[in-house]
Amino acid sequence: MLLRLEGVTRSFGARVLFQGVDLHVAAGDRIGLVGRNGAGKTSLLRIAAGEDEPDAGRVLRGRDVRTGLLRQEIDPAADRSVREEALLATQHIDALAEEIAALERELAALGERGEDVPADLAERYDRERDAFAFAGGFERGARVERVLAGLGFAPDDFDRPLATFSGGWLMRVELAKLLLGAPDVLLLDEPTNHLDLPSIQWFEETLLDYRGGVIVISHDRAFLRRHANRMAEVERGGVVVFEGGYDRYQDARAARREELRARASNQAREIAEKERFIERFRAKASKARQVQSRVKALEKIERVEVPEAASKSMRMRIPEPRRSGETVLTLSGVEKRYGEVTVYSGVDLMVRRGERLALVGPNGAGKSTLLRIAAGVLPMDGGERVLGHHVDLAFYAQHQLESLDPRRSVLEEIEHEANTDDVPRLRGHLGAFLFTGDDVEKKVSVLSGGEKARLALAKLLLRPRNLLVLDEPTNHLDVDSCDVLEEALRAYTGTLLFISHDRDFIDALATRVVEVKHGALNDYPGNYSDYARASSRASEPIASATGDAESTLPTTKQERIAAREREKQRTRALERARKRLAALEEEILEREERIEALTAQLAEPDVYSDGDFVRATLAERDEVRAAIDAHYVDWEAAAAEIETLEREAPD
Repeated sequence: MLLRLEGVTRSFGARVLFQGVDLHVAAGDRIGLVGRNGAGKTSLLRIAAGEDEPDAGRVLRGRDVRTGLLRQEIDPAADRSVREEALLATQHIDALAEEIAALERELAALGERGEDVPADLAERYDRERDAFAFAGGFERGARVERVLAGLGFAPDDFDRPLATFSGGWLMRVELAKLLLGAPDVLLLDEPTNHLDLPSIQWFEETLLDYRGGVIVISHDRAFLRRHANRMAEVERGGVVVFEGGYDRYQDARAARREELRARASNQAREIAEKERFIERFRAKASKARQVQSRVKALEKIERVEVPEAASKSMRMRIPEPRRSGETVLTLSGVEKRYGEVTVYSGVDLMVRRGERLALVGPNGAGKSTLLRIAAGVLPMDGGERVLGHHVDLAFYAQHQLESLDPRRSVLEEIEHEANTDDVPRLRGHLGAFLFTGDDVEKKVSVLSGGEKARLALAKLLLRPRNLLVLDEPTNHLDVDSCDVLEEALRAYTGTLLFISHDRDFIDALATRVVEVKHGALNDYPGNYSDYARASSRASEPIASATGDAESTLPTTKQERIAAREREKQRTRALERARKRLAALEEEILEREERIEALTAQLAEPDVYSDGDFVRATLAERDEVRAAIDAHYVDWEAAAAEIETLEREAPD
């Protein structure tokens, strides 16, 4: 066992974050730590790292076990370069090198005097040399450069001062130090937050080879799905551990919630029976003993609490926007320079109504620059930007969290954005984003990063807009909130242009992916998985010098034109089928919700006093069920068409 938490408790004032937490970490463990923002995940990680002391309980570590914590707050040191900062993580190798040098001097002195080398001294020297080699001492410089390059640093960046880098790049330096230090237990707080997709892929491959234990806080569902073999959920003052990966956790959590709901229902009936008995016989002296017995029993009952699913408690609804023109946004001949650096020189981009376009590519390629130009918040050095007919644009970016006024309350902050007609519905709107009751009186200054992100989104989605331009909208959100935002955007009927490093988010939403690379735009129909397959095929050789693949390619100009036309038709048909599938899924979801509402009405005992109402409700439920069945037939046909069209994609 590398690390064990026993009965760990942590409070802030009167608020208990968690208590009685038991958690163990062994070599090979990959524990995903999840829970709502503010539940205490980071506090638990800091206690595990030994950075904070628990209020109760203890943290046990194996002998010589080292832990490494990836922090979200970075303190840049202007007098050190990236390389020098990364090398700090290998100081334990310096200690080994000094020990080896001292032993070598001792061995040399023995040789000069003609004395035999003691067996224990020779063994110690061999042991230190082996430890030096195991720690990577002989390839330290090359390893530092390899890790920095994997995290996206160019060779010219290695000797630049830390002060010249943004916070996101400083996070990468911290992650590089953690990987180079190779502790026995990695404690990672949102490690992929500031990585682009190529760096995430490199980091994931590196993590697969890591032999120690890992506890990771992440909202990146693809990352958790690939790596986690246990899940720990911080919930209602405790931590519940689920064996198995992320998908098994989701299923197990739903099953646990249903079990708790059944127990709570049974308990409620038991409590109601006792309360009815007490109320009925309270005044009867002959029943005093039985009444008192039930009163004491009620006092001893530990109430079963059912945690609400985030999708139920946070019902994010994007207002229905007005219909825009067919062409929503056109960028023509865009030119953009920063000083002597040219980012774009004459690129074009067109966005059509209803598209969900994701921009991908490495950090520094110009994704955010292009997105901000598209949003109209960054001027161009050349070219033209044209918004389509009746286009209402809303832009969300990370800096909007910083622009929230810390002196205002949550309600005051959204009132500042609202029109007079919006005021009556502001509390309800905030409630959809989990700001309920006294939460709306909280000052912005005390909100967590996730709460600020939800408030910024609430402001953005206060009024209907038919073009949403979003820069990393899932950053700072917990996993459940990511799911809710994704669900809301799937139901959104407007046009979406966004950047995200969350592969599940892109997969769920994108109908088109544009890769930004070396100042050029490469267009791919479909979602992230489609893009990954297509870009992977594009990077492979078309055929070997003597292979047969070349014979299957179009050889004449007419054949190439015909092949391109067929591919265009296939792509358009695939997009139509995917839109039809998404619409059917939304229809099915709405009708299933209607079934639940009707069933809930029929579950009320008083309803059966009105026979006509019961018959009408039953008839409507049967009609809705029949409609669902018909939609499922159409859904299967659309899914089969998509599968066929995807198989027909050219290799």
